Amino acid sequence: MLGRAAGLIGSLGARLLDIVYPPVCLVCRRAVASHGALCPRCWGEMGFIEQPYCERLGTPFERDFGPGMISLEAAADPPVFTRARAVVRYDSDRARSLAHRLKYYDRLELAEPLGRWMARAGAEILSDADLLVPIPLHRMRLLSRRFNQSAALAHVIARESAVPVEALALERVKPTPPQVGLTRGQRAANMQGAFRLREEKKPEIEGRNIVLVDDVLTSGATANAAARVLLRARATRVDVLVYARVVGQS
Repeated sequence: MLGRAAGLIGSLGARLLDIVYPPVCLVCRRAVASHGALCPRCWGEMGFIEQPYCERLGTPFERDFGPGMISLEAAADPPVFTRARAVVRYDSDRARSLAHRLKYYDRLELAEPLGRWMARAGAEILSDADLLVPIPLHRMRLLSRRFNQSAALAHVIARESAVPVEALALERVKPTPPQVGLTRGQRAANMQGAFRLREEKKPEIEGRNIVLVDDVLTSGATANAAARVLLRARATRVDVLVYARVVGQS
């Protein structure tokens, strides 16, 4: 009885919320059927990444080369991490606008739908993951931004996947300048020595399959630097799950 009553109250509350705040598209604000959804036009222009894609980098292929194929980029310059998966291409204006609103405009409520999409896109790597580790911000940047968007996404993914999250495993000890405009080599040099594993967290990392969580994957320099630290702490494997990834980054 109590469960049924709680369900009725919850349903009534949701209907009242829809009346006060009618559901609108996350991107363009057109009316939609439910909160946290996209209108058909924005959905079609999000640039969702689907198979076929590179097994290592998660970058989309133009045609299907068969299961387990990797790109020329992954073969020529293998990443430190094992696999990367992403929801959308960063070159989609609509996808990029959501990433920017979450990261720079305090739209923390966007972590909910983006995190749910990430949990679906990363189902393969989450199926045997032991721990989620979000990419940390340097303490000075965290003070100015007030929240870590990667940690916010990780907590939603943890709820959706039942994989626990450890937001304090990694510490960003180097206040790296923005990566925008840097070459791949400059990005890698910029990130060298940027992360450290907290000593008390080492037992949680050793022998575990770790999934690093971030909002955007560009050249992979940040993910590689973080994965290297976790592997040195004897993590069994490190995969990467992001909301958006840049395709064709030089």
